[in-house]
Amino acid sequence: MRNNKFLKSVFILNFVFGLSFAVYSQEKPDALKLYRNGRSLDSIGRRDDARKAYSEAISICRSELSLNPKNMDSYAVYTWCLFRLGRYKDTEIACNDALKVSRDARIIETLGEASFYLGNYKESLRNMENYIDMAPNGERISVAHFFVGEIYRIMGKYNKADIAYSIAVHLEPGNGLWWYRLGIVREAAGEKRSALDAFQAALRIWPDYKDAIEAVKRIRI
Repeated sequence: MRNNKFLKSVFILNFVFGLSFAVYSQEKPDALKLYRNGRSLDSIGRRDDARKAYSEAISICRSELSLNPKNMDSYAVYTWCLFRLGRYKDTEIACNDALKVSRDARIIETLGEASFYLGNYKESLRNMENYIDMAPNGERISVAHFFVGEIYRIMGKYNKADIAYSIAVHLEPGNGLWWYRLGIVREAAGEKRSALDAFQAALRIWPDYKDAIEAVKRIRI
């Protein structure tokens, strides 16, 4: 009888502990999950809901960083969310704070994007090239090459832009905008045949892409 009571007590304690742990696990805030949820909401046009998710993630990251100022995962998600909210200057500041802790490739790439939208093209180019050197197989490598192409296009360095865009579409061939941009710099460089190929590639992905349709007509005149 005593053994039965003892076993029953152990079972109850284990059940309560397990239930408490499960509740804690479910309730523990996850900034990365919120960020990814925000991205999903953005992709279907639910911008207001996405902004709420990013803002919640930012609050979590700030709390995590107050406990551990060297948590680079928290810094990464924090800067991503600031960027998605269009807070480019705040993103730049947060990235520079993070880089004082560690030269994390994720932070460098995000800083490159923020600098681009702030119009700091030389700084953006420097960071994108650093990211490419540091993380040649990184998650954002195709994006980094695209931004390098964008910067060289803006600078009027069309051959260099062609190289960067070409790498970007090689790594991520399903992006119609990138093919279109490749066509634009090839057209600007006088390479009409290869420009037409790029515009047509864009239209195979997005058949109703108006700018690409007009570009094809323009090239063929």
